[in-house]
Amino acid sequence: MKIFLTGINGKMGKAIVSVAENTEGVEIVGGLDVVKGGAYPVFSCASEVNVEYDCIVDFSRPSTLKDVISLAVARKVPVVIATTGYDKAQLAEIDELARKVPVFRSANMSIGVNVVESVLPLLASALDGFDIELVEAHHNQKVDAPSGTAKQMLEAVEKGLNYKPEYVDGRSGESKRKKGDIGVHAVRGGTIVGEHTVIFAGDDEIIEIKHTALSRRIFAVGSIKAALFLKGRKAGMYNMTDYLKSNK
Repeated sequence: MKIFLTGINGKMGKAIVSVAENTEGVEIVGGLDVVKGGAYPVFSCASEVNVEYDCIVDFSRPSTLKDVISLAVARKVPVVIATTGYDKAQLAEIDELARKVPVFRSANMSIGVNVVESVLPLLASALDGFDIELVEAHHNQKVDAPSGTAKQMLEAVEKGLNYKPEYVDGRSGESKRKKGDIGVHAVRGGTIVGEHTVIFAGDDEIIEIKHTALSRRIFAVGSIKAALFLKGRKAGMYNMTDYLKSNK
């Protein structure tokens, strides 16, 4: 499979290149980035691209979405979208793209994170009456907060609740907890790759579900697996749940 990588010279892009170079049947053929250089052709925009590719892996910024869509439609190839921070209009554009080509979208490409998310609805339902908080931590260069993974985890928690929660971003001053609140707290510092902790706090007991990423490699591996998963699929929206089910 020939992969075109948007964000090829970013931290995640370099991690994906490293994994791809050691994966049989996978070849990086170039990418988009504002930073030039590296072992592969790097283009500034979709109109400059002159290499052939079988799949696009997008680990860039929301502002690149127009180019990603253009590249996917031009060759009618599948797309793995791992970028986060999209607004509602951009999400609608991604939904429209999925009507034309296979799209694999996940805020977190780690297998482990997605397994954690699969159990959160069950826990939220079983621990009725427990207070719920989420704490996420990332490096000091991360742009969006809360993280896309945090939002994805909160969506999973909501599936197990019998009420619509009110999200509270951090707390300051007089901020006594109200029934139905879910506190969301973002930490930014150093080179933290990614930590997500969902806390269920009840009377005299606390349950914590935590995932810690020790390197970007886990996201790179997940991205390559997602690309291979899309091969031969019909147009539509796919996610890590689909991938996990396909491997049972």
